[in-house]
Amino acid sequence: MERCWPSKRRNPRGLDDPGIGRRAAPPLVAGAAALGGALAWAAPAQAHVKWFAPYIVGAPPQPVGASLTNPWFWTAIVLVLAFFLATRAFERGAAGQRALDAMDRASAPLWTRADDFMRVAVGTFFVAIFAVGGIYLTPDLATPNEWVSWFQLLIAAGVFWRRTMPLSALGILVLWAIALRDYDLFHLLDYLALGIGVAGYLVLAASDRPAWNRHRFEVLRWGVAIALMWSSLEKFAYPEWFYPLVEEKPFLTFGMPRDVFIPMAGVAEFTMGFGLLWTPLVRRLSAVALIVIFLSAVWPFGRVDMVGHALIMSTIFLIALDPEREVHFIPRVRQALAGVPLGLATAMVVFVAAYWGTHRTIYGPDGDPDAVAASAEMSTHSHNPEEPHGPMAPGGIGAPPDRGPTAPP
Repeated sequence: MERCWPSKRRNPRGLDDPGIGRRAAPPLVAGAAALGGALAWAAPAQAHVKWFAPYIVGAPPQPVGASLTNPWFWTAIVLVLAFFLATRAFERGAAGQRALDAMDRASAPLWTRADDFMRVAVGTFFVAIFAVGGIYLTPDLATPNEWVSWFQLLIAAGVFWRRTMPLSALGILVLWAIALRDYDLFHLLDYLALGIGVAGYLVLAASDRPAWNRHRFEVLRWGVAIALMWSSLEKFAYPEWFYPLVEEKPFLTFGMPRDVFIPMAGVAEFTMGFGLLWTPLVRRLSAVALIVIFLSAVWPFGRVDMVGHALIMSTIFLIALDPEREVHFIPRVRQALAGVPLGLATAMVVFVAAYWGTHRTIYGPDGDPDAVAASAEMSTHSHNPEEPHGPMAPGGIGAPPDRGPTAPP
């Protein structure tokens, strides 16, 4: 029987490890090889772990030092930096500009319909989750409230009229806020940047002000990039969340030990998200790599993965098509070769500090002891085929133990 979506609070840590131009051609070849390695690590791991495996949000994360002393983390960093530096060096030359011109010509027929495509993608996504029913915005945020599904159908309807697009944007943010009743803030931060990006796109796309309207795709791109970088940190903070997937689907690691594969996949995911914010060629190649990654995850994980990632995949497709050459944020840093390692290091420091710092602020240095204790009583997957969105937790479908429709008074 097919695995079902898990609920919010899950098993604690500690599963056993089953196994431990002409002159520009050389750097471009090296970069392509590094990109191929990144695709190999990240493709199967791109499935959102919270949709398919046990996890517990309140558990204390693995110390940052564990990743900093992991040689495979640094191996992945070196390989991805080789790709970025080689691509950036190629982009600075005449051959790089010709490559961008060729990409612009190929994408022009599709780019002229970019807004139509994105509005249809947003509408289709919300129709799909309306049809699934019983979830807020994404598969792991289950709810027994039927009105939520109908509200999401209204969001889908609103994107097809320019005047109602801001209302759909507001609806997305309202649903995220309402989900705070049933889910912890730290859990919902996984979806905040993407929600703001999509909502920002809808507002700016409906605007009559050209100065605002021209930034609609940039806002969307930043939202997806931040969401990818934030979610990638799970592979460093909670590598054990991925152990059940590796045990159930060992082919995901391409024969590598799981403790080699997981940190390298995390680096690949973080850096591809970072690449979406860099210069035009790096941005577009990172988007192409992510398209391959997400599509590759659909085969082993099925429709749940495809529906859940539909907005991200649609946005990444548009990023690959985007002919924009102007760099608006810190252009001098992004145009310099030295800016690549500097920018990546800065992004990692900011995101790691935010992730570990936010968790510590909410749960304390030792995590949430009640959540860890409660997780021991819960199963990994639903035993009830009539409730496919997660196990029957004490707090209701997918709800924390102390909240939800069946929580004790």
